Amino acid sequence: MSDPQYWLVMPAAGRGQRLGADLPKQYLTLVDRSMLEWALQPFATDVRCRGLAVALSPGDTHWPAVRARLPCAIIEAPGGAERSDSVRQTLETLRTRGAKDSDWVLVHDAARPCVTAAEIAALRQGVAHDDATADAPLAGGLLALPLADTLKRGAAAGAAVVSAETVAREGLWRALTPQMFRLGALLAALRGAVAAGRTPTDEAQAMEWQGATPRLVTGESTNLKVTTTTDLVLAEGILRARLAGGAG
Repeated sequence: MSDPQYWLVMPAAGRGQRLGADLPKQYLTLVDRSMLEWALQPFATDVRCRGLAVALSPGDTHWPAVRARLPCAIIEAPGGAERSDSVRQTLETLRTRGAKDSDWVLVHDAARPCVTAAEIAALRQGVAHDDATADAPLAGGLLALPLADTLKRGAAAGAAVVSAETVAREGLWRALTPQMFRLGALLAALRGAVAAGRTPTDEAQAMEWQGATPRLVTGESTNLKVTTTTDLVLAEGILRARLAGGAG
């Protein structure tokens, strides 16, 4: 089975205001490292990764200290107002560094510090297999998890929120990262979104707007996105358990 090389794209220009911390959440410490370092680690040690590109806010004063601790070179790109802007501008930067439109890129959230090498390999191999064998190559893919909980649609009832409807969960998945696409196709999709005045919530949505059907590759429940203080505690517990078990 094909196992392609790729470029890593990481938007890290967000402020993480919902967490209520004094600094952007990607710089919060988890087990003696910043969350950003944990998120980059499995790609920095992956021999299939051609290079790592990080989108940063203008005047980011926290990044230099993190960059000095990283074991590999990082391509820096200007971050944008929206996540999709940061990804688009990072793809543009990669092109100026010699990346080709046919190259694969993996886009991963800086706030997902617990992704595993096994997940990354499953995504690489699954998407590349589809691309090589389908009559009409599928346009990339993403890690995702099928929903297991019963879903309720909430409705306002005075100061309360009540359950107005139970929503069928069949066929519903929770999108994770990394998400994997050809550089040229993803860049065209993100440019198209800008031209149409639309802001995709992730790369897969931008591709779907172009008629693509990205493959869903099952990820792991530990690949959580840190949004709240509870998420932060969970992520640190996952990382400590892995270190205690000899991983990481």
